[in-house]
Amino acid sequence: MMSEQLREFSLTEALTEQLRDYLAVCKLKVVALIVFTAMVGMFLATPGLVPLDALVFGTLGIGMAAASAAAINHVVDRHIDARMARTRHRPVANGQLSSRNCLLFAVGTGLLAMAILVAFVNSLTAVLTFASLIGYAVIYTLYLKRATPQNIVIGGAAGAAPPVLGWVAVTGSVDPHALLLFLIIFVWTPPHFWALAIHRRLEYASVDIPMLPVTHGVNLTRLHILLYTVLLLLVSLLPYLTHMSGPLYLVGALALGGRFLQHAWRLLRDEGHAMKTFGYSIFYLMALFAFLLVDHYIPLLAGLVGA
Repeated sequence: MMSEQLREFSLTEALTEQLRDYLAVCKLKVVALIVFTAMVGMFLATPGLVPLDALVFGTLGIGMAAASAAAINHVVDRHIDARMARTRHRPVANGQLSSRNCLLFAVGTGLLAMAILVAFVNSLTAVLTFASLIGYAVIYTLYLKRATPQNIVIGGAAGAAPPVLGWVAVTGSVDPHALLLFLIIFVWTPPHFWALAIHRRLEYASVDIPMLPVTHGVNLTRLHILLYTVLLLLVSLLPYLTHMSGPLYLVGALALGGRFLQHAWRLLRDEGHAMKTFGYSIFYLMALFAFLLVDHYIPLLAGLVGA
């Protein structure tokens, strides 16, 4: 009896650990940010509430596609991941999960994501989501990452797609306002990632990944971060200037952008400020999109109160 209980416990523990490995290759924290920006795109696409089917199935399909791309990234980068301190404990890199099983999981998740989007959302969302998946998992991970120090700038287009995908999930078409959301994330990506790259530049150099601080030095990278942050502040004002958003968003964008500039300026003078800049950049994007969302629903809330 005791031996059977031990076997059951061991089996349960093994299954739990395997599930943990599969969740780890999905990069859930990254997927959560992707899903959040996609949902903001959905809510901004309509003056009222988002249709439940678009919200549920669109979020599910976009999130699963992002998880699929992340899992492919784990397979492609397994050799360099094993040599970098930040990534050596990833399940595929350390051998806990085989490349074959991870790839099968990625393909299966990606196919299911496409099926959900085609069947329950719309074909355009599925096509654009698939293009984004290929852009990150294949074009960026297989080629750009190893080919040019501008890898994160060019490859950032795939990461900037989620709010457009969310918008299209609701409307079935690409709107210029959705492209403004794309532009914000596209410009945000280089200062966000280069701050991390500065901190990890020796690891990137050791695996021959040509990140900007490796190929052109830390000083030039810090200057690029500052200049991109200035550009980001200007770009973040476009939703207000195009009457997509109102005064609340404007105040939020200026405050958040001003604080980002402070971090970038301090990083320019102190290399040790890189990870604080990186950490703030994540908070910045989430808070900026939260301001977009809240500002969008102020007229609706005012109407309900007035009624």
